[in-house]
Amino acid sequence: MLRWIVIFLIVALVAAVLGFGGIAAGAAAIAKIIFYIFLVLLVISLIMHFARKV
Repeated sequence: MLRWIVIFLIVALVAAVLGFGGIAAGAAAIAKIIFYIFLVLLVISLIMHFARKV
């Protein structure tokens, strides 16, 4: 999942450098959404891991 975030951020940076503002904003927004999903899944995974040990 982190690989997809990096890919979308690179696409956003390249599009911004080339002057494609709409594409850059869209790719950055997608990367941000995937990052938040990753964080939520990470927190759930950590909670489940510690709950299993107790």
